Amino acid sequence: MHRSDKKAEKHDGAGHRARLRERLLGGGAEALADYEVLEYLLFAGMRQGDTKPVAKALIARFGSLAGVLNADAGALQEVKGVGETSAAALKSVALAARRMARNEVQQKPVLGSWQALLDYLTIDMAHLTVERVRILYLDTRNRLVLDHHAGDGSVDEAAIHPREVVKKALEVGASAMILVHNHPSGNPEPSRADIDITRRIAEAGRLLGITVHDHVIVGREGHVSLRSKGLL
Repeated sequence: MHRSDKKAEKHDGAGHRARLRERLLGGGAEALADYEVLEYLLFAGMRQGDTKPVAKALIARFGSLAGVLNADAGALQEVKGVGETSAAALKSVALAARRMARNEVQQKPVLGSWQALLDYLTIDMAHLTVERVRILYLDTRNRLVLDHHAGDGSVDEAAIHPREVVKKALEVGASAMILVHNHPSGNPEPSRADIDITRRIAEAGRLLGITVHDHVIVGREGHVSLRSKGLL
């Protein structure tokens, strides 16, 4: 390649990055396609060169922009062109998204910020590859007292005992709770075990004046509220 060709290639790359930057700053949330968002994020770790092939390879490997951002750092680096710096840049975005979503549900009545809660849970759990059970303990104003990681595995495998769940509520001074877990399969429809354990915990709590507001199941395909389905 002649020196003039190298200069032109470098100039074209710089021009492409400048055009993406202009669209990002001036065009709003939908200004860039998902792979273009990844392209821009990869600029931090790839100072020169075309990031488009890497961005498209990442989406092909992980299925979506969200799938890329939630992927393990080691798995990201298995994609050709993604080094430690690029993986860190992508993971920092996922971390920022989680913290922004979490801030929207802290210090606010959870039941009055339901969509913000669903957004937080989806960002935090929908792409997990293991099933995780969490209990959100609430005070008398329905503000979050404790976001408790109760265990990994299905609701029965994770040894979620009604007595222990209610005992924790008493320990932290909670008057209500929301049960949460994810389905790694992506389908959030509740199983028989999900319904049974929810009713058992609700009954145990009722005896001590502790309310189970809901049991929310999240997955890549959406979320399900057992209360909204009439199962609680």
